[in-house]
Amino acid sequence: MEAFLKEFGEFYGYPDGPKNIKEIRDTEFKRLDKGVVYLDHAGSTLYSELQMENIFKDFTSNVFGNPHSQSDISSATSDLIADARHQVLEYFNASPEDYSCIFTSGATAALKLVGETFPWSQDSNFLYTMENHNSVLGIREYALAQGASACAVDIEEVANQPGQLTNSGPSIKVKHRAVQMRNTSKIQKEESRGNAYNLFAFPSECNFSGLRFNLNLVKLIKENPETMLQGSPFSKSKRWMVLIDAAKGCATLPPDLLEYPADFVVVSFYKLFGYPTGLGALLVRNDAAKLLKKTYFSGGTVAASIADIDFVKRRERVEEFFEDGSASFLSIAAIRHGFKLLKSLTPSAIWMHTTSLSIYVKKKLQALQHGIGAGVCVLYGSENLKLSSHRSGPTVTFNLKRPDGSWFGYLEVEKLASLSGIQLRTGCFCNPGACAKYLDLSHSDLLSNVEAGHICWDDNDVINGKPTGAVRVSFGYMSTFEEAQKFIDFIISSFVSPPKKIGNGTTVVSGRFSQLPSEELESKESFSSHYLKSITIYPIKSCAGFSVIRWPLCRTGLLHDREWMVQGLTGEILTQKKVPEMSLIRTFIDLEEGLLSVESSRCKDKLHIRIKSDSYNPRSDEFDSHANILENHNGETRINRWFSNAIGRQCKLLRYSSSTSKDCLNRNKSPGLCRDLESNINFANEAQFLLISEESVADLNRRLEAKDEDYNRAHEKLNPQRFRPNLVISGGEPYAEDKWRTVKIGDNHFTSLGGCNRCQMINISNESGQVKKSNEPLTTLASYRRVKGKILFGTLLRYEIDEKTQCWVGAGEEVNPDIE
Repeated sequence: MEAFLKEFGEFYGYPDGPKNIKEIRDTEFKRLDKGVVYLDHAGSTLYSELQMENIFKDFTSNVFGNPHSQSDISSATSDLIADARHQVLEYFNASPEDYSCIFTSGATAALKLVGETFPWSQDSNFLYTMENHNSVLGIREYALAQGASACAVDIEEVANQPGQLTNSGPSIKVKHRAVQMRNTSKIQKEESRGNAYNLFAFPSECNFSGLRFNLNLVKLIKENPETMLQGSPFSKSKRWMVLIDAAKGCATLPPDLLEYPADFVVVSFYKLFGYPTGLGALLVRNDAAKLLKKTYFSGGTVAASIADIDFVKRRERVEEFFEDGSASFLSIAAIRHGFKLLKSLTPSAIWMHTTSLSIYVKKKLQALQHGIGAGVCVLYGSENLKLSSHRSGPTVTFNLKRPDGSWFGYLEVEKLASLSGIQLRTGCFCNPGACAKYLDLSHSDLLSNVEAGHICWDDNDVINGKPTGAVRVSFGYMSTFEEAQKFIDFIISSFVSPPKKIGNGTTVVSGRFSQLPSEELESKESFSSHYLKSITIYPIKSCAGFSVIRWPLCRTGLLHDREWMVQGLTGEILTQKKVPEMSLIRTFIDLEEGLLSVESSRCKDKLHIRIKSDSYNPRSDEFDSHANILENHNGETRINRWFSNAIGRQCKLLRYSSSTSKDCLNRNKSPGLCRDLESNINFANEAQFLLISEESVADLNRRLEAKDEDYNRAHEKLNPQRFRPNLVISGGEPYAEDKWRTVKIGDNHFTSLGGCNRCQMINISNESGQVKKSNEPLTTLASYRRVKGKILFGTLLRYEIDEKTQCWVGAGEEVNPDIE
């Protein structure tokens, strides 16, 4: 802290403000004292508790009404909306004589409004910087549909040359990429180029890298397009209009529209002060608004209309012309309190405070090295790390490398950060151009990634040795040095490899994490051979299972294991991660009676479901194509009502229908590829069986006891059932199962598919009928069981079915592994 303040003390913490940063946190963000480190302000900043108190007081002290009326309350609401418009314009130093503020449902709606009303023609051009949000790229569809050309460009700033006047500023160059056209036969004529309107779009700040764009682009494009676009097919085009996407950048440095008179500026209010969501604005120059072509009309936008003939007279004021329907007047009333907050701190002080934190974090990340001397972090868009430079906003975007030069997946960073109470963002942040540009992904890379199944928000963070996205942390006006330091400490402890230690009993695993020295484990000489301790079947995915002494095997694993699942009414698969109460649903199958019995403390009666199978022959589990329909319609309704009561939300129970599909579900519950491609599974995530070792669980318990006394006081020792295994073995050394290639249990043969990648579901416990969540044991497992981005505990198995005999597996049987 002392070193930080020595460099940034005059900028950090609002030393000249009405409150310093400590007072702001103590009085307005008490909810963050619970250990949450929020570092995704580029996605959405946080609302202040004082701000919300003032909004609530305003709402409970006043009466607001629909402004489309002449009543006193409606007129007062109209005045309030007019005042809010004035505050928005004032924030951007825009005169009401030159600009109008159109409220929209968000920044995306504002951009869509520009795209659909812009006066496109087949001679128009739409140029946009590579570093633009998808919501800006979407305007391209309107342009191309009207026969216009579209083209992505790169902006390059060249420093002053010797002898050049220093006050002339850097030279800006625009380099175009491939021109996109759908009307390939069009030929632009000189005279038509001069008459067509063209649009140039760029963000005030890139939401991927934090790079700030030079706002001189506004004047240069509008006043001197021939020079700016020299060497491109667009150099002869005139009548350029400029759009600034200020959704990200306006929270710290809003564009000054008196100095940089852009035609359109897009705003998002929750990125400014956290609340309200669902409200944005389009600031439009009044002369530009007259050129926009709006087709639809609605209540509030017409002066008069006649229902049975083609007649409509529209309102003339810009806001009234474009704002369809009743304004979101309560949300608009709320933004006044947000602007009051920003005005008290001032945008310049917010910028200095937040940027001092981002520069500090960048410098720390840049300096990190593994024990062998290799760099750890690759930063994107962070060439200038001086606060005096306005080249970068309070955003830090990066990827991390292992000592061998391979990449840590960004999902691994996100997963571990979440366990440490740190909320950050990963992926491409809806900015595909900046993502491809900074990660050096070619069109071939991008297309092959899509062909490999990669889409936004999936699990594919590294493909063919290249990251498909990045990690982003971003700071808001209430962020603190302590949060920045906790983030740095997390990166060091989780991803920086120390020098290798030799001769002291410590072994480096995967270049980073070490096992406990052997003397810290229980005495090794008494380890016995392995035997099967218990068998558990989970008929319904994510519900409690039941243990048996013996159970039949079939081609999907244990007969009826995960043969049913609970599905929400919108089609999502429900699990304990979303609905922890599912752990309270107990199940049992009576093979002789052919019944599945289900009970819950939330339901008075036990539920019995007839299993439509003539016997418990392990190979008779072939169901017809309607096997997911449970009993008759009345029975199905009864079953679904029971489960809806048990978990407290509408749902239905589905049964697995046999097929040859090998699709599994990824973290977003969308189809992904199973680990096990050679066997059939029901609704399991990865494989037929999960095997857990009692000795491995005992070692984990020892680590938890040594690490966290508070955790041990609040929780019982971990039981192997916490990990939802099918098979629990006893005997041997901890983690011996990691090295097994095949294993024989009794007379049955199994193939190891490798370790089971654990998720936060193992942090959910059911103690005395109460569902509890914590960060353990996943946090401890992450400290020593990480391999290539996965936290492994337990072993996945595939049953090598014997078609000739009916096979059973029984507790107490000997377990004989074949070790690598």
